Amino acid sequence: MSNAIKFTDSGSVKLELHTAPSQQTFVNEALNRAESVVAVSVRDTGIGVPADKLRLIFEAFQQADGTTSRRYGGTGLGLSISREIAVLLGGEIRAESTEGEGSSFTLFLPLRYESGAQDVRTATDVVVVEAGGGAVAAPVPAALEPARAPADDLVPEVLAEPDAEMVKAGIEDDRRRIAPGDSTMLAIQSDPTFAKEALAAARSAGYRVILSARGETGAALAREVRPTAIMLDTVLPVTGGLTVLQHLKRDSSTRHIPVLVISDENQRQEALKSGAFAYLDKPVKPKDLTACIDEMTSFIERDARTLLIVEDDPTERQSLVELIGAEEPDVDVVATGSSKQALEELDKGSIDCMVLDLKLPDMGGFDLLEKVKKEERFNDLPVIVYTGRDLTRREETRLRKYAQSIIAKDVSSPERLLDETALFLHRVEARMPTEQRRMLEQLHSADVVFRDKKVLVVDDDARNVFALTSALESRGMSVVFAENGKEGLATLKKNADVDLILMDIMMPEMDGYEAMRAVRVMPQHATLPIIALTAKAMKGDREKSIAAGASDYIKKPVDMDQLLSLMRVWLYE
Repeated sequence: MSNAIKFTDSGSVKLELHTAPSQQTFVNEALNRAESVVAVSVRDTGIGVPADKLRLIFEAFQQADGTTSRRYGGTGLGLSISREIAVLLGGEIRAESTEGEGSSFTLFLPLRYESGAQDVRTATDVVVVEAGGGAVAAPVPAALEPARAPADDLVPEVLAEPDAEMVKAGIEDDRRRIAPGDSTMLAIQSDPTFAKEALAAARSAGYRVILSARGETGAALAREVRPTAIMLDTVLPVTGGLTVLQHLKRDSSTRHIPVLVISDENQRQEALKSGAFAYLDKPVKPKDLTACIDEMTSFIERDARTLLIVEDDPTERQSLVELIGAEEPDVDVVATGSSKQALEELDKGSIDCMVLDLKLPDMGGFDLLEKVKKEERFNDLPVIVYTGRDLTRREETRLRKYAQSIIAKDVSSPERLLDETALFLHRVEARMPTEQRRMLEQLHSADVVFRDKKVLVVDDDARNVFALTSALESRGMSVVFAENGKEGLATLKKNADVDLILMDIMMPEMDGYEAMRAVRVMPQHATLPIIALTAKAMKGDREKSIAAGASDYIKKPVDMDQLLSLMRVWLYE
């Protein structure tokens, strides 16, 4: 209905419900077997779709004409998602259209749904036939399996049953052989071939291994088992690996567990920023995997982790030492006042995390960071930039190439610094001193940073605006919104006190990229936090968003916890 209205300037849009003719045949055999089939049609007199483009519109991120996204907005996801949902319901969607005359989209569903009765094919093609001057498209259903319960709903008995995907591949893990005191490795990996390699490497390092082929199940296992270490692939069905990592690092019960991330998607910086212990690119060489597991084991077996603080002000340096806990048994703090001393400490090879001020007497923080990160052995070294200077956009972009976190010195920065160092040192929050735990609990549980903040939401989908507004207002924020980039700029000019912008990318008239570039030329908003929201999460989109002026980037559908976490970072700054 929404599409029909959007693409119809004159004439009519009709919604029709009827029973499909008994002699009609369908691509989905579940419909052919059904006693009765219901048809729900939306017919319009809009712009129509050319016959050679009718196949295309059912594919993700596609529209009939590249110009429609400029005029009408949208990502081209709606029909692709609808097709998959129709299959899960035992049905299918067909489209009929004549260019310049209109279109008809019909959803066919069995009157009575029988679980498992679908003849779900493995193809995802769309059959197109000519029909009376127009064309008819009948998408062939894709192979799908029913959605699994989210991790929070999984019962504790999840450990009792081996992962079905691995059992099918003939791979058996160690879950039934784990004894008290055993070191355990949770391997969240959907590729059976690599799972075998991971199993062998972890066992040879002395671990009992639990395998999971799905992200949500792996997250539940992590909370239940509290493994010694985790090996996490980013390419997983349903819930991606980076989302799992972020959930693990937001949960105080699993936050301290070292996670080795393995990916073929060039996600090193994002993984390390989220708290990964180490990162390996696919294809992974066995010797590299073994070396990484050995390094992680050595880290785990050490009684204390070492933090290097590089700060030229003696008073500030001492306050940081006291904040982190110089006398705590789980952390050793090494404090220096110059780049030369910092390099000497790094050369000793025992630093697990570095806190770096940019103002240093002999070599500036920028140059020190670039010098350190040129060495391969420091690729995964977590660096937290802790600075009192106002950074230009160019400086911030330069820093984010090497640093996992940037914290501006202000009234709330000590809590954030303690939180970030605890994350990258993999400290067990329950074992930290009472005062430190209190600071972290207050930081994580309180939404004081959101109170009385004004957020501009720029999105052409009313449902997204409603969902975001509800969530933000419930945390004490006020929200103003606009339906496209052009309206967003006008709204911003009327609301100069906006504290943060949530900017959709795919919008009509003016898209998010153009709108962000326009915001950045306004002197008063040159540093205003902008978080880009996009469903078109393709390789390079993050870099394109940052280049256009975004402060950060998040994929749709939006994980609200992840979004709020990002907003906390930028509103603190």
